[in-house]
Amino acid sequence: MLKTAARSSGRTASDIRSVRDDFPILQRQVRGKPLVYLDNAATSQKPSQVIETLSRYYRSQNANIHRGVYYLSERATADYEAARVRAQRFLNAAQPEEVVFVRGATEAINLVVGSYGRSVLRSGDEVLISAMEHHSNIVPWQILCEAVGARLRVAPIDRAGTLPVDEFERALSPRTKIVAVVHVSNSLGTINPVKQLVSLAKESGAVVLVDGAQAAPHMQVDVQQLGCDFYTVSGHKMYAPTGIGLLYGRGELLEAMPPYQGGGEMIRSVAFEKTTYAPPPAKFEAGTPHIAGALGLGAAIEYIEQIGWGFIHEREASLLEHALERLATVPGLRFVGSARERASVVSFVMDGIHAHDIGTIVDQEGVAIRTGHHCTQPVMDFFRVPATARASFAFYNTLDEVDVLVRALQEAREVFG
Repeated sequence: MLKTAARSSGRTASDIRSVRDDFPILQRQVRGKPLVYLDNAATSQKPSQVIETLSRYYRSQNANIHRGVYYLSERATADYEAARVRAQRFLNAAQPEEVVFVRGATEAINLVVGSYGRSVLRSGDEVLISAMEHHSNIVPWQILCEAVGARLRVAPIDRAGTLPVDEFERALSPRTKIVAVVHVSNSLGTINPVKQLVSLAKESGAVVLVDGAQAAPHMQVDVQQLGCDFYTVSGHKMYAPTGIGLLYGRGELLEAMPPYQGGGEMIRSVAFEKTTYAPPPAKFEAGTPHIAGALGLGAAIEYIEQIGWGFIHEREASLLEHALERLATVPGLRFVGSARERASVVSFVMDGIHAHDIGTIVDQEGVAIRTGHHCTQPVMDFFRVPATARASFAFYNTLDEVDVLVRALQEAREVFG
């Protein structure tokens, strides 16, 4: 389970009311019941500080960046680049230039596939992923492998939903050029031993991408300590707006990689005979970016830092423990995934009730959970289920909300017998 960080903000469990007050949507009702939002792995809710940052930008600061010599443009540019520096520190990248703003983790992976992967992968080479990957860390690699004649290999998982390190190591070979592995599974909650996996991959000579979409909201990430070459972050899963994310790339790799898209801003000079490109990160940020989104992501990072990792870890570990204990009392409920090291995600099925029906019934009580394959169809196939119901928690959730979910599931059991 999540370990409590040594450094804490000094907040205690009694502060949860003030924390919840930071999130306006948590005050609303759904179907006449208080909203119980337990779909944080799909997208998190946004604190007032982030919402106000977006509003302030559009109300009083809206201008394009990097191009204007007037006040609004200079101010917007300074704030945009300040958000990059904040993101660099959040990930402990060596320099701000190693942080590229993208639309989200999916685009970040596709950028690496389309730029680095396409430039280095050749026929007969191998890309290694794990059996618990999100579709966004499967399909782009499949497309690339098919295009160049490379092979996509898959390290297996076990019935607990963990990635055995010895199986991963056996899947590595001298032909493995790229390893792409998830830090935290979105459908199982499993926390992979990423540092160990990266070390093994490096010993094999591979370059490593880590999908951190589900990790960044829940744990402190240090890309230098992990030793990975690329790390992806999805902003909307960590209290920031949709349509914004981060790609960390090791400086020398970004320098050597060709552009992902062409257009304005990513150039040094353009002539009909030849174009030269700007250095990273501009080389990978063609066109007008999601300026407000970047500012909102910076505000979300600042908010997380103010809340403190100690508080976040303590809250989410408590929620996970309570959820596992209470859900186990529901007749016919079976957990899917039981990793020892896991984030605050619980996937389950119920005998005789399809996952979609579970979601519909609990929605009548104002409870929002995710049902389906969670963009991990190979995981569902491995566990031989068509879909699961998934409750995923954030630090603003409460134990009482877990109990509301459990009561709603018990009612579903009564409906279906």
